[in-house]
Amino acid sequence: MMGDFAQDEFARRLVAVAENTESLLDKLLQPHILPGEKTRPPRLLEAMRYASLGGGKRLRPFLLVETARLFGRQDEGVFRAACALEMIHCYSLVHDDLPAMDNDDLRRGRPTVHKAFDEAVAILAGDGLLAYAFDIVADAPTHENPAVRAELTVMLARSAGFGGMVGGQALDLEAEGRKEPHSESFVALMQSMKTGALLHYAVEAGAVIGGADATQKAALSRFGAALGAAFQVADDILDAEGDEQALGKRAGKDADRNKATLVSILGLAEARNKRDALAQAAIKALEDGGFGDKSAVLAQAALFTANRKS
Repeated sequence: MMGDFAQDEFARRLVAVAENTESLLDKLLQPHILPGEKTRPPRLLEAMRYASLGGGKRLRPFLLVETARLFGRQDEGVFRAACALEMIHCYSLVHDDLPAMDNDDLRRGRPTVHKAFDEAVAILAGDGLLAYAFDIVADAPTHENPAVRAELTVMLARSAGFGGMVGGQALDLEAEGRKEPHSESFVALMQSMKTGALLHYAVEAGAVIGGADATQKAALSRFGAALGAAFQVADDILDAEGDEQALGKRAGKDADRNKATLVSILGLAEARNKRDALAQAAIKALEDGGFGDKSAVLAQAALFTANRKS
């Protein structure tokens, strides 16, 4: 599966996964309560739905679903794990947009949650999505094997927590106040945590759900790490030169806030080279894993990540 056919199949599957993810998120974020819950406050639920539904490419769910597909897993449990991951991602966006963080008014072309509701509701909506994500991934319908669910839960906690995404955001905020130039090694570490950790988790979780062997897991881990790094460099480039309408959020804010980015260190031309090299490293990792044509759609995902316009 190469060339135009692989590109078309990637585009088709990306849309299909996004639609299935949207449908299941809608189903999960309903007023009906689960055992142990008391009630789901309507305004809080509305904010959680606003944060989660109706936008985004759903790249993280796509990576999880397509990695599991390599091993023949395509059941609803896979999409439950993907939705849990997407809830973590959406919660992080809600909190990142707050005035105390990045202070953004626009996300996916519409007002951010704290603008559409208020800051207190936005904080609680993020908290609610975070907690619910772990509820979903640890619950029996996600996988028949409790050991797999436990592994997924621990992996997700470490990817999302202070040694992963949250820690990366903390490093990013600290870097804004520095007067000395940011080093490339610091930026790579920070970005591997803030952005790369959840993308990496998506691939590793798909491998765990699929029952990958040690060699396959190692290759997919390298793929996920390289793709995550390429994604963030592409994001930095888009912020520097992207169209705000296409992005659906404010452009140019990285330079305004002394953000630690590879664009600020390397310049645009070298950052593009870095992005493209990372995408190729991701593809090489798939080749090393011996997946053959089955991984062609994931290879296209690496190219899409590097070349995206929003």
